[in-house]
Amino acid sequence: MTRIIKNPDKVKKAEIVVGIPSYKERDSIGFVVSQIDKGLSQYFGQKESVIINVDNNSPDNTGKVFLQTKTNASKLYISTPPGTRGKGRNIRNLIEAGVELGAKAIVMLDADLKSITPRWIQYLIEPIYMGHDYVIPIYVRHKYDGTITNNITYPLTRILYGRRTRQPIAGDFGFSGKLARAYLTEKTWDENVYEYGIDIWMTTIAIARGFKVCQTFLGAPKSHRTKDPGTSLGPMFFQVVGTVFKLVVDFEYLWKDTSKSFPTNIFGFGLGVKEDPPEVKVDSSNLFKKFISGLKEYRTIWKKIIAPLNLEELLSVQEVSEKKISVPADLWARILFDYIVAFRDKLVPRTKLLNSLIPIYFIRTLGFVNATWDMDIKAAEDFLETECRIMEDEIYYLIAKWNQTPRKDGIPSIIQYLEE
Repeated sequence: MTRIIKNPDKVKKAEIVVGIPSYKERDSIGFVVSQIDKGLSQYFGQKESVIINVDNNSPDNTGKVFLQTKTNASKLYISTPPGTRGKGRNIRNLIEAGVELGAKAIVMLDADLKSITPRWIQYLIEPIYMGHDYVIPIYVRHKYDGTITNNITYPLTRILYGRRTRQPIAGDFGFSGKLARAYLTEKTWDENVYEYGIDIWMTTIAIARGFKVCQTFLGAPKSHRTKDPGTSLGPMFFQVVGTVFKLVVDFEYLWKDTSKSFPTNIFGFGLGVKEDPPEVKVDSSNLFKKFISGLKEYRTIWKKIIAPLNLEELLSVQEVSEKKISVPADLWARILFDYIVAFRDKLVPRTKLLNSLIPIYFIRTLGFVNATWDMDIKAAEDFLETECRIMEDEIYYLIAKWNQTPRKDGIPSIIQYLEE
């Protein structure tokens, strides 16, 4: 992939690389760069370090602001060509740069962070020097921040791969040079991974390929631009969920042997930080309206994808009042598994399949909001843990359906073989 490179400090090698993927982040990137630089100076002052802005040729001069921000660490600007977008393409440039510079530790941090402190650099890098290959942050988030994480990527990661990693699409990660080299050899890069699918792809690959994974306390709530899950979904849902489903197909040999999940090692300790992340406001009525609208648009597709009893139970939610709606965890798991098998078998075009899941995701989100409305962050977290345990018990539904459904690759299932 063609890269535009500005290297005013003539960087040729670095032991630590910290990357900031961006697109039009002129107003926020300077603060993030300053905090990164303080962290590198305070905790890794004896190491050769470089801060890299991996950008999508932002038209608002993000790169100029980055390069003009004063730092002790060297800086490097790498951009995709004009008109080429995608967070995953930025991360690919970061990974390639880290490998080319011979980095031992590489960190990626969102460009819109408001709560980053110098200690984040310490907590993301130290575990790598202690032998870990992939470092996932733990931080306090509002109970309605990260609904794709809460309802899809977190439960599915623990169900399918047996690892409880609370923020598998956090956007802020640390990884070793060894893992970076492995990422570049993967054959599973696709268009979704080059977009917002990159975070869940990195996490899944690290787990599935047997690298040492840990979580780390960052010591402050994550504060960034928050969005109402019912109004600001954008392409992220399609790209993230499409990546999750594609990897389920690729790693069939792994998840079929997963019977339960285990905690992932945690580096450091909770610092007793006040739980004060930015509030996320949810328009519950909008979530319900979008489900009803989706019901009218996708009912025919749902009949092709969702097992009859599951669909009957799903449709019954509209019979109760909006504030009492609930999509039980076991039903939600079975619906996701119905979709995964349909994705594998291409029962409907995959774009249409993923779009048809969005209204169901909205009503599941509404059910979560209703159940946790009066809960504080900790109570909501405990509730989610219970939900995930219920979902884990449905793994046998996925295995049974996966084996019994005729495959599109011509390989008969065990059930077909026995019947013959």
